[in-house]
Amino acid sequence: MPFNIPILLTWLRIVLIPLVVGVFYLPDAVLAPMHRDVAAVVFFILASLTDWFDGFLARKWNQTSSFGAFLDPVADKLMVTAALLILVQLARVDAAVALVIVGREIAISALREWMAHLGAAKSVAVNSLGKVKTACQMVAIPMLLFYAPLGLFGVTLDTRVWGTWLIYIAAFLTIWSMLYYMKLAWPQIRKQQAG
Repeated sequence: MPFNIPILLTWLRIVLIPLVVGVFYLPDAVLAPMHRDVAAVVFFILASLTDWFDGFLARKWNQTSSFGAFLDPVADKLMVTAALLILVQLARVDAAVALVIVGREIAISALREWMAHLGAAKSVAVNSLGKVKTACQMVAIPMLLFYAPLGLFGVTLDTRVWGTWLIYIAAFLTIWSMLYYMKLAWPQIRKQQAG
């Protein structure tokens, strides 16, 4: 297993996951409810930043590896799934929305693994639709973790409303991108069924 700064950042993202979830289990005497939300947002944003930096540094320093390519999406999916589960428990996200997002991640991961086994991994590589979906959910989740009006530069932003809209948009894009990936994989699926 290679060890370098990008992989260390990916491991840091995994370590931050229990902190995002754990703050909601602290007693009120230790951390007030509003402070829990802020702490969860800070940990989630730190974890999200490690996702950007690990990829950037791996490419810049030519430290890409097959282990890093495996661990990075696992860390991403664990982080998003953990945050969605806590948001469902807090009744800030509908369970059906979380199921769509998490279910798609499982299905597309399995599809990519299968396509890689067939030697056709490039046909289901990440595209711009998947990136827009990810951006929507990575902005929605901290908003829903914060879940209160936020004043910025004299403007009040209701993170509950914006976060809810963005997570529904992310769920819609989740379904759309899954159908897109399935369409790309369909020729291989038919070929396997025929053979």
